[in-house]
Amino acid sequence: MPAPRAILLVKLSAIGDVLHGVPVAVALRRAFPTTRIGWVVEGRTGDLLEGHPAIDRVFRPARGWARRPAEWLRLRRELADFSADVTIDMQGLLKSALVTALAASPIRIGPAGADAREGSWLATTHRVATRAGHVVERNLALVAPLGIEPGLPRFDMPSWPKAREAMERFVRSLHAARAPVLLNPGAGWASKLWPEDRLAATARRLAARHGRPVVVVWGGPREEAAARRVAEASGAVTAPPTSLVELAELCRLSALFVSSDTGPLHLAAAVGTPCVGLFGPVPAARNGPWGAGHATVEPPPAERPPWRDRKTDRRAMAAIAVDEVVAAAGAVLASGALRRAA
Repeated sequence: MPAPRAILLVKLSAIGDVLHGVPVAVALRRAFPTTRIGWVVEGRTGDLLEGHPAIDRVFRPARGWARRPAEWLRLRRELADFSADVTIDMQGLLKSALVTALAASPIRIGPAGADAREGSWLATTHRVATRAGHVVERNLALVAPLGIEPGLPRFDMPSWPKAREAMERFVRSLHAARAPVLLNPGAGWASKLWPEDRLAATARRLAARHGRPVVVVWGGPREEAAARRVAEASGAVTAPPTSLVELAELCRLSALFVSSDTGPLHLAAAVGTPCVGLFGPVPAARNGPWGAGHATVEPPPAERPPWRDRKTDRRAMAAIAVDEVVAAAGAVLASGALRRAA
């Protein structure tokens, strides 16, 4: 099709979900270099989209906007000014459908079938069904009605110089000859948390085996408390408070990121840091860190819960052993060293 004048992307939250949509913006920019691309996103995740080379404007509705009709009107005015010819709803929920309807684009694309939840399909004119397994590929399938071939997914994340300077100071304070390993104990669901004693054991063994400092990162008071417990039990270092862009730059300065399936893991992968992902209730084939150079550790199939129980299960993560994670981390670090040598 001819290049649209403007395209609006809708992926409101959470951190990992938004990052999984970034390759859509990159693919659209490659296909339509002169098209204006906007994105509607909630909360601090928008910080990761500001300044992205594929995104011209980030719309950031106020917290709780969907419960206040006055905010609907404000957002509608902003979207009318942007005047997108195409809106792509990558979320497939009632709230994202509301944004899609407010945009009032002639072409409104969204997922079909079970991926169009809460009646979100009612707001779209073109519904895309896909058999793709990974969420990055499922998002990219949504550009098909525009007649473009997305190619290999790319994130092309921007850099943040001030955040980089702050994280370089922190890394220098470690007085280490080698780049650190980052360990993340947090997760959005309790079912994705790996036991703290195993995280501590992993930190001790990685530091001893690879001669690298281990830094435990966190976000929010609850995760900070967990990070401090893991650090105290292992001799690791607790990271300072970081914004999302500071965490991204810390990842870029690090050799490895070890985490369960949560936003910071996908942020590390998006900026090119090798990752070891721990995937219990949700398969890595669907949500694993995207790209080459990563590894994932999963429980035996019998320990994975039915999909309906993925947010309440406790068995799957408990079935992941320290030996498996340490071995995966060693393999990723070794492969990274080989690539740098080559």
